[in-house]
Order: sequence, then C-alpha cells, then structure tokens
Amino acid sequence: MISKVFTLSLLGVEAFLVEVEVDLSSGLPYFATVGLPDNIVRESKDRVKTALQNGGYHFPAERITVNLAPAHLKKEGAGFDLPIAVGILAAMGMVDAGRLEKTVMVGELSLDGRVKPVSGCLPMAIQARQAGYTEFLAPEANASEAAVAGELSVVPIRLLSDVVEYLRGNLVIPSLRHDPESFAMGHGLDDLDFDEVKGQEHAKRGLEVAAAGGHNVLMIGPPGSGKTMLAQRIPSILPDLSFEEALETSKVYSVAGLLDGRPLMNRRPFRSPHHTISDAGLIGGGHIPRPGEVTLAHNGVLFLDEFPEFRRNILDLLRQPLEDGRLTIARAAVSLTYPSRFMLVAAMNPCPCGYFGSPDRACTCAAHQVQRYRGLIPVPNLEHNDLLLENPAFRYEDLRSTQPSESSSALRRRVIEARERQIERYSKDGLYSNALMKPRHVKKHCQLDQAGENLLAGAVRQLGLSARAYHRILKVARTAADLEGSESIASHHLLEAIQYRSLDRSMF
Repeated sequence: MISKVFTLSLLGVEAFLVEVEVDLSSGLPYFATVGLPDNIVRESKDRVKTALQNGGYHFPAERITVNLAPAHLKKEGAGFDLPIAVGILAAMGMVDAGRLEKTVMVGELSLDGRVKPVSGCLPMAIQARQAGYTEFLAPEANASEAAVAGELSVVPIRLLSDVVEYLRGNLVIPSLRHDPESFAMGHGLDDLDFDEVKGQEHAKRGLEVAAAGGHNVLMIGPPGSGKTMLAQRIPSILPDLSFEEALETSKVYSVAGLLDGRPLMNRRPFRSPHHTISDAGLIGGGHIPRPGEVTLAHNGVLFLDEFPEFRRNILDLLRQPLEDGRLTIARAAVSLTYPSRFMLVAAMNPCPCGYFGSPDRACTCAAHQVQRYRGLIPVPNLEHNDLLLENPAFRYEDLRSTQPSESSSALRRRVIEARERQIERYSKDGLYSNALMKPRHVKKHCQLDQAGENLLAGAVRQLGLSARAYHRILKVARTAADLEGSESIASHHLLEAIQYRSLDRSMF
C-alpha cells in the first residue's frame, strides 16, 4: 500500500513542497530512501524505526521505500523524520489518508518519540499557506514562529503519539494563530545609548545623517577613539522595522536557526564579524549555502571593524550586495539569491600603529607603510562609503564633562521624520531612503542652484572625486536637507556633504 504525506524543505531562504511517498511491499526487510536525500535524511530510518517502536507502534518487517518528490532537488535536514513516520503508519492503515490531503508537517524525532524543533519553520509555513494548505503540524518549539505566516492553522506537536491520535480524531490540540496587533517593534529597551558617548560631536552628526538616509559610513581614527562604541549605538537611532521588513529578516534568521524562540525579529540586526572570517562565513556556505553575515545583516547594520585587515577577496565579495541589495551564490547543483540590503559601517585606524596625524602621540610608521596599509582597501570599496568620518582621540575635558550629551531618542526622532519624507518622496519608485537613489532620482530630486553648482564643481576638481563620489555627495546633501525639513538643497547642506568626503584625497 502507498501513502502520501506532505512536508517542506529549504532552498536558500525559501521553502518548497515535498511529497513523501511511502510504499510497503513484500520481501526481505529493507528501508530505502530515494529522491536526492542527504546523509541526515538517509539516517532518518534509524530514528523513525526506534521512535515508532518506543512509542508502542509496530514497525513493519517488510520492504519500505520512501520517495521524496520532486526528485531533482536536494533534500536536507532532519525535518523529514515526522512525515516519514506518519507515512509508514498511513501505509499500514493506522492513519486516515484523507486527513493528510490538506495537511503539511515537519519535525525531527528523538528516539523516545518527542518531536524536536527544526530550522526554517517560518518560510515553510509561508510556502504552505501560499500553496493552499490549511493545516501545518509543527514542533511545539516552532509553533509561534510558524503562526506568523497567517491564514494557516498551526498545530503545535510535542510527541509522535500526539500526531497519530490527532490525525485519528481522538485528540484535540488547540491551533495557534498569530495576531499582527501583538507584534511590538522594539527599540526602546536597548542598553546602548548615544548619551553615553562623550565628545565626538562631528562623528555623532555624521552617523545621524547616515542613519537618516541609510548611507554607508567609514570611520577613521586612532585606537580608543570610540569607533566601535559609536557603531554599536547606530541601531538605537534607526527607524523600527516594518512588518514586511521583520518578516523578511525573520525568514533569514529562521533558516539560520537564530530566532531563539521568538516568533519574529522585532529589532534591526547588528552583525559584527571578525576580520578573520571566511568567504563562506561572510556570504554563506555549504553544499546548499546557508545565510552568511551579509544576509544576517539584512535590514540592519553590518559593522566591519579593522576594515583593512579583512582579506581583499572578502572585501570584493561585498560589492554585489552593496550595489544590488542581494547576493547570488552559484553552485554546480543550484543557484541561490539571498536578500542582503544593509547599512555598512566600517572602522579603521589611519595607519598600522594607529596614530598618524595625532597631535598627542607620535606615529611610528614610515610613509610607505601608511600608504600600503590604506592601499589594502580596494578603491571601489572606499567609494561605496557615502561618508568618511574622522574620529579624533578623546580629550580629557570631554570625558570629565558634566554637560549632557544628546540621547538616542532625540536623534531617532529626527531620523524618523527624515525617513518619512523620503518614503513619501519615493512612494512611486519603491524606495525608502536616499541611499537607494539611482542616477535618474538624483537628477530629479537633487537639483542645485547656481551657487551650489559652482561649489560642487570646485570640490570635485580640488578633491579629484569620481562620478560615484559626486553622486554620493548629492545623496548625502539631500539627506541633510531632509533632516532640516527643507525641500531644496542649500549651500550649507552641500558643504556638509562635501566635508564628509574631505578624506578622499588622502585615502585614495
């Protein structure tokens, strides 16, 4: 007898439906799994057999063939344990096959019959809903996450025996449904606040502009000048995630197994990989690649400290996500595209010893060492930063000052007001920040008067700016104007944007 059970598997950050066909036939006892299973799926036969026997069910001494369709896609993970076990019981006539037609299920089985959580339940539930299924049997630990998909009855499962009795109609398990009204965006509970940073007013203003326009930033300063401290506080002034952004980000974290029991990510992510990170760690890896740091930073901040210490090939890999907001990884068997739109914040010392140009400490580096150190960063990566901020060393007077610093909440209010102006301005173009403007948008929304034209022309000539840097100055000037609520770009907005590029000559 043949039975059919429906489940799901992952391909990148998306899920696809899998039909689990189980056939029991006469012959010597044998358990075969076909349909491109990986090693974990092949090992499921031992978990399934033991879980069934320990649950008090008879395991058939027959030839068992399990087919996972579609056969051309690789199947990974232990989430097939539960549907295979239910498929065997259905083939034995112990479960009503009619109950399985509009039901999908996923779960890993322990040897005593407990249903353990799996990664990627959120994209699986979304795919099940889109495919027209009405019921999703999920591990109890994943149920709240799966319920976010909406319009789907999510049944939390704790034991294999619960699944069997539920499908037989002998057990009632209340289903979970997500209430969008209960989704609370969080930002106010952050422990890190800009009012803890003494001095560095220029850097704070630059980061406010960057947050308001979604611009990339490179901070340059000696050790101990507060670059990391400032970067860690950027999420506290960014706007809340919208529900759509939270869903996108949560899918990524669900696949990576990093939701940690939360139904949704309700804060913008902040990722800070070490400079020794591998290619796979940054962009994703594996036979079927899993999300890397650039994807985990989607809709948030990617902070790269000690920027020149990252290997050059690592920095080259950043170009596609920085330009396109997505990352495509091609393998022999599959090509996957991950969302990777983030705000890049990088930090570096001005030289190997860190004290080049410092008025307080002498630099011990030779000129060629400074040039070589700065040359470790490819010019295109430098030009992808809209703002180059100079962070001088802290002064003792600043550290001991009792003057209150501006808090994150005050900065955040201005950032949100500026973002709202941008969302309204680009409502027909699908953009939400000035950093995403294309040349046609720059031409339309960044018009200058004659004084501004003359000012920008002089800056381009004197600093030797590229066409990319020219457009970035206009984008930043547009953001500075938005922070003031100005419809036009004035000369002082342009001057502020230009001074954020004043390090171009020395860096390039």
